[in-house]
Amino acid sequence: MNFIVKGTFKAGQKWEPFTKKLTTLNKNLALEKTFSLIGSEHRLRRTLIKINSVDEAKE
Repeated sequence: MNFIVKGTFKAGQKWEPFTKKLTTLNKNLALEKTFSLIGSEHRLRRTLIKINSVDEAKE
């Protein structure tokens, strides 16, 4: 299933928005994968990543 995850992450003094499109089996795995990707790309802890929505893509 395809999911679109939207949220923000802390970049210096401000919060930057992001949108990730992922293919996973369920919503929880999409959430975990997003934390993993954003955290590794920007060297952030989970507390500095805020997820606003996880929606199934209509494709």
